[in-house]
Amino acid sequence: MQQAEVDKLRAMAGCIVSYLDTDGMRHTVEVDADSLYEATALAVRTFRQHGCEPGRASKIDVEMRTSVTHTVTLGKVHDWLTGGAKTPKEAILKERLRGLLSMPSR
Repeated sequence: MQQAEVDKLRAMAGCIVSYLDTDGMRHTVEVDADSLYEATALAVRTFRQHGCEPGRASKIDVEMRTSVTHTVTLGKVHDWLTGGAKTPKEAILKERLRGLLSMPSR
């Protein structure tokens, strides 16, 4: 590895980037970046890949340090599990998860 590459690695910082969506769920990702704007751009790309892109007015929190973490209440999980499934695959997943939580089958 050349010295310039080593210096670049030292300059990069681990950042935890998160935002609260309109449903009150916090989405978090960890990125390595040189600046606040780079951390935000890298995080938004990752959120987009996971189907949870923040809106333009979203407040993005960037914490310097160095996995996508989603925070959800157990009530929200129960609500989702008791709601209808959009696909057969989702129905199977919901049934399996209800079993893990000892919830009655639908």
